[in-house]
Amino acid sequence: MTTAPARAADLGRLWTLPGVYAPQADTYLLAQALDAEGISPGMDVLDVCTGSGALALLAARRGARVWATDISRRAVMTARLNAARAGHRVRALHGDLTGPVSGQRFDMLVSNPPYVPAPHGHSPGPHTPAVAWDAGHSGRLALDRICAHARDLLRPHGVLLMVHSGLCGADETLSRLTATGMRCAVADRALVPFGPVMTKRLPWLRAQGLIGPDDDKEELVVIRAERI
Repeated sequence: MTTAPARAADLGRLWTLPGVYAPQADTYLLAQALDAEGISPGMDVLDVCTGSGALALLAARRGARVWATDISRRAVMTARLNAARAGHRVRALHGDLTGPVSGQRFDMLVSNPPYVPAPHGHSPGPHTPAVAWDAGHSGRLALDRICAHARDLLRPHGVLLMVHSGLCGADETLSRLTATGMRCAVADRALVPFGPVMTKRLPWLRAQGLIGPDDDKEELVVIRAERI
């Protein structure tokens, strides 16, 4: 296990509108996995929950044809502006998870979805910053839906790379993806200090038994799943 994910130099400096999720430790960890996977010119790549567009741009810089989706209109605008500033084409689409690209097939699907457990059991509205991280009591509101639809979005031997907190249950993600007929494993892990949202929720998370009384770091996991 690495103690902290390295910053991916190719992400560069990105601009974000207020309320849009800026690249953080989970972004960098997933970027490393994406680069290790290998993106070649002509590949079709989908970035679900694109936020600032950091991962979409990384794939575009490698020559891929890139689509990106986000339920936040501000995130979509941010991704488009960052792509324009970088001189790369990213088809950034507004909509819920994979809905905007229903019926299309890709060589790779990458996602940094909302995964922070929240005291309320519902997803926040699309116009609030919390839509980028809150994902219900278990943190799996978005994760389970991506697991259910990922295989149908991938071509044979296409790959899903997805990052989330270990609090959500890596085994649950692996089980759900395996049940759809995909071959999957944890590709990487990292321990990072709790961010502002997690820190604010520590009393609730500890009361739920999700975090121990002495824990001061969060485990991030990158899941790799291949359509076989």
